[in-house]
Amino acid sequence: MTELTALEQELCATAPRDYSDLRAIYINCTLKRSPEASNTQGLADRSIAIMRRLGVEVETVRAVDHEIATGVWPDMTEHGWPRDDWPAIFEQVVAADILVLLTPIWLGEKSSVCTQMIERLYGNSHLLNEAGQYAYYGRVGGCIVTGNEDGAKHCAMNVLYSLQHLGYAIPPQADSGWLGEAGPGPSYLDPGSGGPDNDFTNRNTAFLTWNLLHLARLLKDAGGFPAHGNQRTLWDAGCRFGYPNPEHRA
Repeated sequence: MTELTALEQELCATAPRDYSDLRAIYINCTLKRSPEASNTQGLADRSIAIMRRLGVEVETVRAVDHEIATGVWPDMTEHGWPRDDWPAIFEQVVAADILVLLTPIWLGEKSSVCTQMIERLYGNSHLLNEAGQYAYYGRVGGCIVTGNEDGAKHCAMNVLYSLQHLGYAIPPQADSGWLGEAGPGPSYLDPGSGGPDNDFTNRNTAFLTWNLLHLARLLKDAGGFPAHGNQRTLWDAGCRFGYPNPEHRA
């Protein structure tokens, strides 16, 4: 586990709230299978260390270690695929209060694996919670990006938009990233990269982590996101909030 600095430990010791009943899942969208080192995981471990120090139950998933089918249905074995590990991962996702997607940058974009994860999340987004809202309401999302070229903010913009569109709540400054020099060069975990000592990255990683925790705490204490004016069940039942019912539904 990544070691926290003395000041980080003090921040955790003086936290204004108890976060120990929260659960978080970090999905690493690296292209490298285990046990190959993941630079993106190396940065994420700094965030995970804070959460675990506070008693948060944290799960990590390296997507490429699983046989996850391509598609936008909850279980692709029902659509011709021989195996699909996504349904089990989805159970971990909906059991968590916090989801953080981790992605490297390739050709200025998030990884293909990250795109697939968002597609699979999308495939479950039509499901509803007990309040009749979409499934991800009341949960909090963020992202962490690493690479050797510019584009961290571009990737974060795409990931965070996708998560909020699916129903996740996004706190302030919910992204962190590290970029090496343009072109070939040391990656985050490589000796001499400067990544682990980068003040901008460390600050954003700390803010990301604490803001995810704060918003997750607020939502959990409130019993979730308010269910008023956003319930799909009521809309489908004909309570269309003043809008006419489409002719094909009449």
